[in-house]
Amino acid sequence: MTARKAAIPALLIFAAAAAILLALGRHPICTCGAIDLWVGARDSPKTSQMLIDWYSLSHIVHGLLFYAALWLAWRRSPVEWRFLLALLVEATWEVVENTPLVIDRYRATTAAVGYSGDSVINSLSDISMMCVGFLAARRLPVRASVVLFLLLELIPLFVIRDNLFLNVWTLLAPNASVQAWQAG
Repeated sequence: MTARKAAIPALLIFAAAAAILLALGRHPICTCGAIDLWVGARDSPKTSQMLIDWYSLSHIVHGLLFYAALWLAWRRSPVEWRFLLALLVEATWEVVENTPLVIDRYRATTAAVGYSGDSVINSLSDISMMCVGFLAARRLPVRASVVLFLLLELIPLFVIRDNLFLNVWTLLAPNASVQAWQAG
């Protein structure tokens, strides 16, 4: 499969994710009516509503991790197939993440105070960020990918007291001391 042939299924995955999110009642854009490129505050009502926020970095990390895991598991498979699988997993997560059950869990256990789910444009941007991470991992030397991974986990940890690792940890196994530190 060539990159050009993979583009059609990739676009179909994006379209399916958008359609499902809309069917779930997600707003296409922020209910404020604006589309901003960047939201820098963790607890802003615009977080997860605009194109890019601090949590977009965690989706780049998803891409780095998916590339590594799929390379280890299926390195003989064409990279286009591995990319499409990563894209399907990420799109599925974006849909699941925006179900009432997961939204409520985020509000109850993570640093996502007042989280109400993502806008469709933010979800599509998050899926795109995973693609950026996957394609970066494909092109970068392993050391550079590891450094990028560490930077994308450490910078948000110090700036907003959250990152992918803490997000997953507190979502799956809430910890009062971690939550207190994050609220700090």
